[in-house]
Amino acid sequence: MENNFQTPDFGQKQLDVSHNISVYLTKVYNWMAIALLITGVAAYFTAGSEQFMQLIFGNKILFYALIFGELGLVMYLSARINKLSTSMAVTLYIVYAILNGLTMSFIFMAYTSASITSTFIITAGTFGAMSLYGYYTKRDLTKIGNIAFMALIGIIIASIVNIFMQSTMMYWIITYLGVLIFVGLVAYDTQKLKKIAVNGFQNDDSMEKSAILGALSLYLDFINLFLFLLRIFGSRK
Repeated sequence: MENNFQTPDFGQKQLDVSHNISVYLTKVYNWMAIALLITGVAAYFTAGSEQFMQLIFGNKILFYALIFGELGLVMYLSARINKLSTSMAVTLYIVYAILNGLTMSFIFMAYTSASITSTFIITAGTFGAMSLYGYYTKRDLTKIGNIAFMALIGIIIASIVNIFMQSTMMYWIITYLGVLIFVGLVAYDTQKLKKIAVNGFQNDDSMEKSAILGALSLYLDFINLFLFLLRIFGSRK
């Protein structure tokens, strides 16, 4: 008799966990899609304005202010998410997506629209496949995530060094390593977000803020994967 009472409780718990995962990841991917849309629109319209392009890329001080502003926003949002109101977290998230769109507008000067579109489709397909792998695999991807993060630091340092070296070989090594790193990070981050959902949330507000932060991590994975793939598949003007 005792087992008969425990089984429904266990089944209900499993249903609750599945519901949490579904609701949470839906929020994550919705916020990610919103950010990608905002970034794309901002980049497209900025690239279409000669005045804006001259203002951003003709003024090094403003350009680097935008870059460091983006970095600062990511760090602030990541560190203070639990102390921010949901509305403030959403506002900062949207502001970041806009700023990233302004700085990414250069791709419309450097690459053809057709190659940008095709690379975006390739990125979306790759991202989707690795996200599904991260969701369904039984393998713990923590080790892969740690290795990918350390490798990311390595290619950032190598990219800075290559600004001065101007080595074509290093450029392509960094590019292909970048693709591999962010492919791994997509799977790892997806699995990490699933684990967060399994652990549950204190309330709807904490879930919403966690979803924004989760969307930010996947958004960054997508954008960086797209930029590295664009180096490979993009046709320069």
